[in-house]
Amino acid sequence: MEEQQLRKGQPDFIILILTFILTGIGLVMVYSSSQIHAYTGWGDSTYFIKQQVRNGMLGLVVMFVVMNIPYRIYRKFIPLILLGLLVLMTLVFIPGLGVEAKGAQRWLYIGPINLQPSELVKIGLVIYLASIYSKKQEYISDFKRGVVPPLVVVAIFFTLILMQRDLGTGMSVIFFTLVMIFCSGAQFKHILGLGILSGIIGSIFIFTQSYRLERFTSFLDPWSDPLGSGFQLTQSLIAIGNGGFLGKGFGNSIQKYMYLPEAHTDFIFAIIAEELGLLGISFILLCYVLLLLRGIRAAVRCPDSFGTLLGIGIVAMIGVQVLINIAVVSGRLPVTGITLPFLSYGGTSLILTLSSIGILLNVSRYAVEEEVPNQRSVN
Repeated sequence: MEEQQLRKGQPDFIILILTFILTGIGLVMVYSSSQIHAYTGWGDSTYFIKQQVRNGMLGLVVMFVVMNIPYRIYRKFIPLILLGLLVLMTLVFIPGLGVEAKGAQRWLYIGPINLQPSELVKIGLVIYLASIYSKKQEYISDFKRGVVPPLVVVAIFFTLILMQRDLGTGMSVIFFTLVMIFCSGAQFKHILGLGILSGIIGSIFIFTQSYRLERFTSFLDPWSDPLGSGFQLTQSLIAIGNGGFLGKGFGNSIQKYMYLPEAHTDFIFAIIAEELGLLGISFILLCYVLLLLRGIRAAVRCPDSFGTLLGIGIVAMIGVQVLINIAVVSGRLPVTGITLPFLSYGGTSLILTLSSIGILLNVSRYAVEEEVPNQRSVN
């Protein structure tokens, strides 16, 4: 029976189609939102889109390769995965390898390769947590024995992420970790306690540095200093407001003319809202929701707990990042510097997101179909 359940089938084509749609929209909007910045900075209006197309093609190739690798193989390499991630996160702090930009040291340059190790950490932790919590199902209700031990590894990487001044990725890690613990069957009071503890740590992190405190307070009332600490958020809100219901039309954004910083990366959602309006962003949000729902469907139909938690972790990782980015752009959270999956410019982010989808697609290949009750005719 077990062999029959683990028989490989076809991947979830709806997930695949939605991935193509979101990636395609991302490429189009990266070009629209970046062309002015690319021309003024590099003399080539296609500078960013050419790199994003290259990264997208590489990401799709990796996605199709990963889609055909049985997801249970990753359990064998977890020690190597964690060790490799620890090395990469440490190399960021070495002068000449790690690169500081915009007040944060998050990037690693190794020859022609430029990557952000914290993006790799997210999928690495998802695989690790899925493996370890699937083994602890018998005593997951025991806080000290079932819940806490894996969090030591999470805490180590979380600390390294915060040392790189990457609060957005740190928040993402905390949220999807809590989701995975909840889906593992842990007691709600334990999850609530961990959430409160995370909030306290986050508050200490924010209030002990003046620039973080300034970011936090500016989002509460960005119009109090529209030309200073609130500039980026006010410009984002102006872009969203300009879009209205139908938008100003593709390519007709005003804010991308050097008004809105990070228009093609962290704040691309504001440009999309300005050009495509409420109708456009509603379609994009619908694609995200459908993608996440299909991902959950594939995960819960997986025949083993590791595959289920792995699928849930990937869905949570992508979903949390979408929520944080949109909340930041719309002024519901402080500016954190986190990209919008599939849509924002960024090679590491796009490639790793597509790779994660590849793993999710492989999980979907082993989904157990729901049994349909036998119908008997009544004479």
